[in-house]
Amino acid sequence: MYQQPPGEMVPYQQPPGGMVPYQQPPGGMAPYYPPQPPPTPTGMLPSNPIVVIAPHFCIPYPVDLTIAKKRLTISEGNFGVYDINGNNIFKVQGTLVSIRDRRVLVDAAGVPLATLQQKILTCHRRWQVYRGDSSDSKDLLFSVKKSSLLQIKTSLHVFLASNTAEEVCDFKIKGSYYAHSCVIYHGNSNNIVARMHMEHTVQSMFLGKDTYSITVYANVDYAFVVALCAVLNEINMDRSGED
Repeated sequence: MYQQPPGEMVPYQQPPGGMVPYQQPPGGMAPYYPPQPPPTPTGMLPSNPIVVIAPHFCIPYPVDLTIAKKRLTISEGNFGVYDINGNNIFKVQGTLVSIRDRRVLVDAAGVPLATLQQKILTCHRRWQVYRGDSSDSKDLLFSVKKSSLLQIKTSLHVFLASNTAEEVCDFKIKGSYYAHSCVIYHGNSNNIVARMHMEHTVQSMFLGKDTYSITVYANVDYAFVVALCAVLNEINMDRSGED
């Protein structure tokens, strides 16, 4: 058997798939990979990566996440987002006092990634999402609004900032308020980019904590999907009269 001579180094072998280590933005934590679940079925991969918040949240395999939210909190809108190993990778923080509803999506180090803000005096319950902790129009990432005023099932349209005409949505969210589930589609197509559903657990029954499972498909910005789920939560809370 070959014995490596003292001091001889073995060339580095890149892991299968040739992945590039996750690069955390300035001020963030150490490089981190979300755990890798089974491959996405053939035909479901977007032809191009869908990047909205940042490219390092867009990876070539599906990501399973969990949202844990207390039903009654001093500051509405606070919840944590965890990977399949229980690592807290995002938080959505609310505000105690504000003229309008405002939430901030932060990473595990507390760095603001996106600010979610309800637009006042609109008929369709519109939310606007900005980069970082900004609320300046030049930093607008996307807007979310109800597709119609009267709805039995939740239907939301998502418009990227570049889509100023808003004649056709860039994404759509279809869900069931009573089943606490939703599917996110790319544009007006039937191409699914993410799914979310409520988990019925002991914590939800006895500890007053709601738990949701999210599956984000490969090559889709999973921070963007979390922001969409946060907006959906706010709209559903408004429907139930909780906010």
